[in-house]
Amino acid sequence: MGFGAAIKSVLSNYATFSGRARRSEFWWFTLFFLLIIVGIPVLNAALRAPDSTGTSPLGVVHGLLVLALLVPSFAVRVRRLHDAEFSGWWILIAFVPFVGALTLFVLSVMDGTHGPNKYGSDPKDREPQDLGPLAYS
Repeated sequence: MGFGAAIKSVLSNYATFSGRARRSEFWWFTLFFLLIIVGIPVLNAALRAPDSTGTSPLGVVHGLLVLALLVPSFAVRVRRLHDAEFSGWWILIAFVPFVGALTLFVLSVMDGTHGPNKYGSDPKDREPQDLGPLAYS
């Protein structure tokens, strides 16, 4: 799954906390989110463009984008946890300093369970596998 397809997939499942997400879908969206979080303030600082009120139009856009992308970022993380067969409630471990972030990172890097699990079908199974002529006898 490429960058564009991953972003489209996450945004089309904006607030879907059920199901599973592939690692590529999760990491491409995470990269996109980090580019917005870091990139817009850097661009804002480079342009040094505050208006008469002292606020920058890019700062307002940045805040609105971050707010708009919070729900899909939580949703894709929960679906990623489901792929590794963990409850979405594991996301709350992020509140434990250092250990929580490290734990979520490890769970996000883990390969998902092969085949269906209690959270849904395997997102890597796009087409039925051809098992050959003997499989149907």
